[in-house]
Amino acid sequence: MATSKSIWNNLKRIGKNNTLGFISLVYIVVCGLIAVFCYALAPDNSTAANDMHLEIHSKPPGFSVTMLQIPALEEEKENWWSILKNGKKTTPKEIPIISYTIKEDHLEIVKYADQLTQKINLSIVNNNPKKYIRTKTFWFGTDKYGRDLLSRLLIGTRISFFIGFIAVFISLIIGIPIGAIAGYFGGKIDALIMWIINVTWSIPTLLLVIAITLALGKGFWQVFIAVGITMWVEVSRIVRGQVISAKQEQYVEAARALGFSDIRIIFKHILPNIIAPIIVISAANFAAAILIESGLSFLGIGAQPPTPSWGAMIKNHYNYIILGKPYLAIIPGLAIMGLVMAFMLLGNSLRDILDVKS
Repeated sequence: MATSKSIWNNLKRIGKNNTLGFISLVYIVVCGLIAVFCYALAPDNSTAANDMHLEIHSKPPGFSVTMLQIPALEEEKENWWSILKNGKKTTPKEIPIISYTIKEDHLEIVKYADQLTQKINLSIVNNNPKKYIRTKTFWFGTDKYGRDLLSRLLIGTRISFFIGFIAVFISLIIGIPIGAIAGYFGGKIDALIMWIINVTWSIPTLLLVIAITLALGKGFWQVFIAVGITMWVEVSRIVRGQVISAKQEQYVEAARALGFSDIRIIFKHILPNIIAPIIVISAANFAAAILIESGLSFLGIGAQPPTPSWGAMIKNHYNYIILGKPYLAIIPGLAIMGLVMAFMLLGNSLRDILDVKS
């Protein structure tokens, strides 16, 4: 019987025998860490990285500007867990400036937007203006609202990564029991389940996800559930075929002879021995879930603004491709392509390492 130790040993072989698979695995792990700690890594750690500066919209990568920060009058105290989860709710107001001069009782600035001079009382900056003036660099540039593209890209990783994780989890919870029951018992039960699978399979995935999303409403978790519900049929078909083959094995016959229940035989004996193909299909479904979520966000029914999503970022800026600023759409597009490709390459590596036969 396969054990978790043997599976782990097989997975470690990826690093020795498959360079692309190992690189993909490392990339996925890095993306997972970014998804968890995105607010700690993002230059703009406000909620959804939604700090807008319309004066500096659509600036190229590497753009730098001097910023004057106006501290909030009443800054809400937030613990590290709240910031890590949702970002800072209260952030200083930032004003892009060209230059500044410190006078005796006020700070004189030249604003970036209209190049007009404005006087600010020193008490607003706690009589220490230099503490609140700094040069800010936007490494990936700014979007059409003047938000930091790098920050939104990092926080968007959480959406794309977690949609894959949760969707695959839901598909496994639904697909494994249904496929196992159909394959093990056969007969009319198998015919009924296969009819349901075939009907569901015949409906275009994106169309079904759109219908479920519209029924549940637009939002973050609704998309997760909708994508997960549509992906269980692939898992069920794989599990069914594997169970049909595995139930003829001698260890299953021995378990029956010992009087074990059918449920125990399925979940304690058969499923642990067919875990390899389930791992492979899960990697492929992870990539598919990311693409579906990106498509939904592009259509405007995925994660809703101002929540950053790679698909929504492409939607907001695809017309900039012909306006001389293609990076606004290309950068999130490359992020989607990179993560999807990593999961597909990892799935191929797992297929080779675990010797899954179609």
